[in-house]
Amino acid sequence: MNPVVGRFIGVTVFSMMLVLGLGLNLEALRQWCGRPALPLRVLLGSCVLVPVVGLLLLQTPWSWSMAKPVRTAIALMAICPSAPLALRRARGAGGDHQLAALLQEGAALLAIVTVPMMALLFRWSFGLDGWEVRPIDVALQVGQVQVLPLLLGLVLRRWRPRLAERLRTPLERLANGLLILLVVMLLLKVGPSLWGFLSANLAALIAMVLMALTSLLIGWALGGGRSGHGMTTSLVTAMRNPGLALLFASRHGEALSGLGLAILLYALVTLVVSLPVVWLARHRLP
Repeated sequence: MNPVVGRFIGVTVFSMMLVLGLGLNLEALRQWCGRPALPLRVLLGSCVLVPVVGLLLLQTPWSWSMAKPVRTAIALMAICPSAPLALRRARGAGGDHQLAALLQEGAALLAIVTVPMMALLFRWSFGLDGWEVRPIDVALQVGQVQVLPLLLGLVLRRWRPRLAERLRTPLERLANGLLILLVVMLLLKVGPSLWGFLSANLAALIAMVLMALTSLLIGWALGGGRSGHGMTTSLVTAMRNPGLALLFASRHGEALSGLGLAILLYALVTLVVSLPVVWLARHRLP
């Protein structure tokens, strides 16, 4: 990944998480912490069940026809929970963004343990060498761009609520502008090669759709479905962390041409597949 693009992604995610922290209700988060059963179930689904599904999918004979960069991208995205966009996505869909914040930060912290463990499981299953994922790498990535800005926003809202409210709107506009610019940059970077990549990897595209659908269903079921917070938990569970996956790809997958593009494609597929969930939550479900 281009270092300039990587830094820009970090700045964009940092600003988004800071804005979200400014808008969170600390009391609501405390209430959810007092009812840990649902958050713990969903964290188990996001950090353990989704990677296991990915491992099982990649063990099927059908998946062996896929190119190695694509299989690696699916594996990396499967083991990397806590997407920075999940919180924003749940909020924009009318979900419980207080619960989404708790789940995302919980998954980010849990990932420090589960990502290296799941990476080790994948290495053993596929006989890979040179893919040692250190907990410190995960901690630095999620801590710098997710946990730290959200905590800063929460602290500012707690101790200087008026200042936090004044800063929230201009910072939100800045974050939105950075996000739009980031999307344009990524499209310019991967757009010319995207169609050729898709035509050569249709089986991989189907696998990504299956992974996204299965992850949504896992989150929906663990969140209580129609009677609970299924929409929020399904989005948080399904949306993976492309920033963390790209970090590992840049360190271990330099020789795999197309790995970064496949990771971005997985993130895009998840966004598209999640659209019906958002529509149903807004128009059909009570």
